[in-house]
Formats: sequence, C-alpha cells, structure tokens
Amino acid sequence: MIVFATSDKGGTGRSVTCANIAYRRALGGDDVAYVDFDFGSPTAATVFELGSAVRRAADGGVHSCLRGQVAEPARLDVWLLSEREVLRRSLAGAGRLCLVPGDPGGGEFPADEAMTRRCAALLLAMEQEFAVTIVDLSAGRSYAIDIALRTTARPEFRDVVTRWLVFHRWTRQHIEATAALVGQERGILQIGAHWGHDTEDLVRRIRYVRAAVPGSDASSAAGLRAEQAEWLRSVDAELTRRSGRLGLGRTATLGTVPLDPVLQWSEQLITDEDVLMPPIANADTVQAFRDLADALTDDERWQTL
Repeated sequence: MIVFATSDKGGTGRSVTCANIAYRRALGGDDVAYVDFDFGSPTAATVFELGSAVRRAADGGVHSCLRGQVAEPARLDVWLLSEREVLRRSLAGAGRLCLVPGDPGGGEFPADEAMTRRCAALLLAMEQEFAVTIVDLSAGRSYAIDIALRTTARPEFRDVVTRWLVFHRWTRQHIEATAALVGQERGILQIGAHWGHDTEDLVRRIRYVRAAVPGSDASSAAGLRAEQAEWLRSVDAELTRRSGRLGLGRTATLGTVPLDPVLQWSEQLITDEDVLMPPIANADTVQAFRDLADALTDDERWQTL
C-alpha cells in the first residue's frame, strides 16, 4: 500500500503525524517506508532525529533520484541511526522503519516523462518491499502532487492500493482551503482526471485528518472563563457543520489528532515512554496515532457511504 499525504497549507502537523503513524505501524510489526516528497521543505529527518545520518546522505535523496542523478535514493534505518536513544533500543516484534529523505534545498520542480518513469520505479520498489509506504508531499498545489497523480495513473499501478490523506487544522480557513485543494480548480481531483484517474475512484481513496484540534470538554476548558468555554463550544459546532457541507465531515475524516504540547513545541515521535515516565505527552494523542495507523488498512473506513 502507498499512502500519499498532503495539505493545502504548511503548519498542519502533516509530517509529524505521518511520522508517528509510520512509527506505530512499524511497532505493530509492519515494514514501513517514509518517503519525503516535501520538495520545498524536506524535514522528516528532524522528526525521526536523523540529523547526522541525513547530512551524510546529502545530495542522494528523493530529488536526486527523480532527476536521474543517482540510481537509487538513500535509505536511512530509523532504529539503527536515530540520535534518540529510545528509538535505538531493540523492539521485539517491530518491523523495519526506513526513511527515504529529500535533498536539503532541493526545491520544487516540474516533471517530464523520464522523471515520471523514475518516480514509478521508486514507488513500485517501495511497494514491493514494504507493507506500507507513506509519501509525504509538499503543501498546496505543488509539483509533488502533480508527479504523484501522474505517476499513479500509469498502467503499472493498476493493481497497487493507493490512498490519500489530506491534513487540515480545525479552523474555518483551513477547512475551506482544504476543500478547495481537493475539489476546486487545479485541485487533486482535477489534476487526477487530467492524468487519467477516474474521479469517483479517486474520491473514494481520499480521507481527511484533522490535526492540532483543541478539545471542547471540561478538561480542555480548564483555565478559560465561562464565556470563553461557551464560545469554544459554539465555534467547534460551527466548524463541524461547515466541514460537513464542504465534504470534510465525519464519514470522510479518517481521524483527529488533539492539540498536544509535545507536538506543538517539539514535533517529535511520541513514544509510550513519553506518556509514562515522565508523562510529558497526552495518552489521547498516542491513541489517536494508533487509531490512524490501524485505519490506514481498514477497508471499511475507506468505503463511500
């Protein structure tokens, strides 16, 4: 399975959420690859804390591979190379967790047929070797989205399971922009149709992830005045109605990641130790990542009602 992840705007928590989903799938025993297609800002190595390793692999990442400058991009074993001690410990039953990094400073670029062939070869190799391949695309109407749609429209991908996660924050601006990214001019559906995708089939393969969502319960309202808490509840209700009208409602949403101080300030993998000793992260956040990781391969969650 290949899962493409994108968002209309940066700062949605897309990359850190995808990294945590990959981490949870690998902990569950799957071999997982994370391919950094964020051409404008390939930062996944920071989330996995692979700074030294990715510097040694400079100029050998996804950008170089697509341009034909290297035959294969670098692969970084997260369990072996992470600078974070808890990630290097032996984990019984865990599958492989591999980062295919982007090139620092690679930037956006358009694709030609040769580049599309190289992209197809890369993704098919990942799909054959790994149970789940997560491809983190650039934000907005990017060349990365165009390359992904152009590549997966090729006949070689007819029998490959591909799915899309579109991330947004829980605000009116993000909800409206996300709906436009998918369904309006030069959006995912229009670009996909241009390259030969069936629009109805593509709609079935798209789900939304709400990120950095503040809670509306009593614990989340602690420290707020009564008027502020009531306002928060009314805004949440209005956003729920708006998202439903725009096609981003409950049945189209794969999961919700709550606002968490560790994600907000550190943008890191959240381990079980982060919840237990000392408890710096919230258990609800870990559960949200587990639920999203499970939902990737839950076919019922991808059925259109």
